[in-house]
Amino acid sequence: MVQQTDPSLAAPPAVIVIFGAAGDLTKRKLIPALFNLASQQLLSEHIAMVGIDRVEMDSVAYRQTLSEEIASFVGEGFDPSLWEANIGKAYYMPGDFRDAQSYARLKTFLAEVDREQGTPGNYLFYLATPPSFFGVIATELGRAGLAEESEGHWRHLIIEKPFGRDLQSARALNATLHESFSEHQIYRIDHYLGKETVQNIMAYRFGNGTVEPIWNHRYIDHVQITVAESLGVEDRASYYEEAGALRDMIANHLLAVLSVVAMEPPNSFEADAIRDEQIKVLKAIQPFDAEQVLSDTVRGQYGEGVLGNGDHVHAYRDEPDIADDSATETYVAMKLMIDSWRWAGVPFYLRTGKRMPGRYSEIVIQYRHAPNMMFRGALERRRDIGPNQLVLRIQPDEGISMEFNAKVPGTAFNVSRVCMDFDYDDYFDESTTASGYETLIYDCLCGDATLFKRADNIEVCWELVQPILDVWHALPPRSFPNYPACSWGPEEADELLARDGHHWRMVPGCSR
Repeated sequence: MVQQTDPSLAAPPAVIVIFGAAGDLTKRKLIPALFNLASQQLLSEHIAMVGIDRVEMDSVAYRQTLSEEIASFVGEGFDPSLWEANIGKAYYMPGDFRDAQSYARLKTFLAEVDREQGTPGNYLFYLATPPSFFGVIATELGRAGLAEESEGHWRHLIIEKPFGRDLQSARALNATLHESFSEHQIYRIDHYLGKETVQNIMAYRFGNGTVEPIWNHRYIDHVQITVAESLGVEDRASYYEEAGALRDMIANHLLAVLSVVAMEPPNSFEADAIRDEQIKVLKAIQPFDAEQVLSDTVRGQYGEGVLGNGDHVHAYRDEPDIADDSATETYVAMKLMIDSWRWAGVPFYLRTGKRMPGRYSEIVIQYRHAPNMMFRGALERRRDIGPNQLVLRIQPDEGISMEFNAKVPGTAFNVSRVCMDFDYDDYFDESTTASGYETLIYDCLCGDATLFKRADNIEVCWELVQPILDVWHALPPRSFPNYPACSWGPEEADELLARDGHHWRMVPGCSR
């Protein structure tokens, strides 16, 4: 996991092949991530990148295109001299992802790049494409002999979410991938797991003797995981209409974060040891039946609303390329229970949504209330005395805070809530809080699969989500849109917690 800039930590020599090299993900995330890795001296001198896409151009034109765009995506850390020293390692080959001849030409092209750059035949194939191409590309790479590992050379395949759109398609995709690549060669990327704060959950839990002993049902009342997005559907209408918030966020990001929060201590920090514990947690989640779907899940779709600056925003159904009667959810909240000794009786509440008051992702560990008999007088005078809360902030201001009760200075014995706060920017260089793609690409080059999902992880998540998809498909929503844009979602989400005597933590500075 990327933490230092020691040249001895540089990843091994390789060629990174990006399918979808002319797309938005490549220019906004992947190329800046590679540049950041180079600036941290974490790439070998013998590294190259080959882009492949349908757009007709040569390597010279592709380098020019990248050079025109890179500075705006890297930001203040952009070093023109470093870029010029490395841009000659970028190549481009036009090709059709469904054409077998494109892969024969790619094989020849890669051999030429190996000779020019001194790369030894290690290839990382990054599929920055629509998911409909995942199986096709993997199959054609296998047929062309590009998936075969021999003579000490490795071949790794990175695919982006979504990993299927339901349980059946996820199983089919895994089966197709495994026809050409072994499981150890496949890296299913979730950029949330590359974020420093998510990784730091393990360091915080397992590296501190004051934390892990009370990380269980005896001391924790409930857990909240929130991923709020202020933006609407933007230019992803075609994808989002097919996916929705449940497939897009719950089946991927939020269940992955939950597995990190709730996992048992692994025997080591080897990839499979960690992923084995995460799988155990996911398998221990109580499955939904139809009645529980209706009682313990909430879906929503945003209507019209007003931004904090007074600007009006459209309802989801009024966005470009969205159907007037769309039943696609832009918000999901749910309650999960984990059948394990550690988490017996502790509800996990998950929520995610678009067009919320801010871009905010956090994990809230709500501890049980301490016995307050001795503070009865103070409690009668002050109503803000509550149980302790640990807040793990994933974005935008990465850090950890602990809310606890303390005596107010003065002669009277008054107690009030206070906060101890740790912010990454106060302690570490900004390079440690990059997009997450830096860490994941580096780990894949090094063969470290710790932060990537295995096939069984993907299928277990879909097994959990599938009953919800089935019930929601059978019972289309009648109340959409049911929350105004720039609010915290439908009232039913508040009622979901209120039934248990809980409430969502309000983000500082935001109101319902």
